[in-house]
Amino acid sequence: MNLRAFVSPHRAARIFALFNIAFLAVDILLAHRENAFAKPAEWVPVVFSAMATLLLVPGALGSDRPWVVLCERLVGWGSIAVGLVGMVFHLESAFFEEQTLRNLVYSAPFIAPVSYAGVGLLIILLRSGDPAVRPDGPSFGPWLVVLALFGFAGNFALSVLDHAQNGFFRPSEWIPVASSALAISTLVVTLAQPNRSNIRLAFFVMGLQVVVGTLGFVLHSLASLSGSAASFIDRFVYGAPAFAPMLFADVALLAAIGLWVMARRAPATNGKETLAEQPVG
Repeated sequence: MNLRAFVSPHRAARIFALFNIAFLAVDILLAHRENAFAKPAEWVPVVFSAMATLLLVPGALGSDRPWVVLCERLVGWGSIAVGLVGMVFHLESAFFEEQTLRNLVYSAPFIAPVSYAGVGLLIILLRSGDPAVRPDGPSFGPWLVVLALFGFAGNFALSVLDHAQNGFFRPSEWIPVASSALAISTLVVTLAQPNRSNIRLAFFVMGLQVVVGTLGFVLHSLASLSGSAASFIDRFVYGAPAFAPMLFADVALLAAIGLWVMARRAPATNGKETLAEQPVG
């Protein structure tokens, strides 16, 4: 295996999917520990993530054997199912009993399980048989950016709903709202006009998302550490969700992989092709 193939955008996206599935298990362990896994069904995503992580390792290491492809496709569809069912379970609380804005804000975070659906769509995309979305196809990069675009839409909704619980008490709580809106608009423009200038701007904005995510992680962690819970773990479990802001950095990384692919085919701003179309696999 040559180095070029190992560091390709396609490989990077597969490793990205692997680490996201694995980390979701950790995130859910902390989130569901808040109610001590009151319902047995709350263990389903944890067990699924553990099994899916093992099944995705061979593909991330470069194997394209038929059984590896089959396992990845099963993980992809399973991930979508876990995400959609989880969203329904989260909404099963007060919001379904009375559809009010208050119940939507203070219910379990119904958007959070959709992360599974997003990763599942990515895995299915990476193993698609459609020539247009294969690693050397013209639609591979744009589809990665589209998935990232929906990820930032989710970040926007989560930032609004989570910070609405305390009425945006601190001005800094508006930063992720504005940041995700900026990311959405930038990616939309880049998809509409994928020239080199727009792609460079998009890379810059994705870098800002990493800064915003890191800053949010620090602020949430400091808020949790200043809590009154007895143990260190309980402060993180019952405090501000420390890992939630890192979704900005996570989705920005996926967008960057897609932009990496698009940059190889990008025309100049005048619309003339200046870069030869190159395979990205």
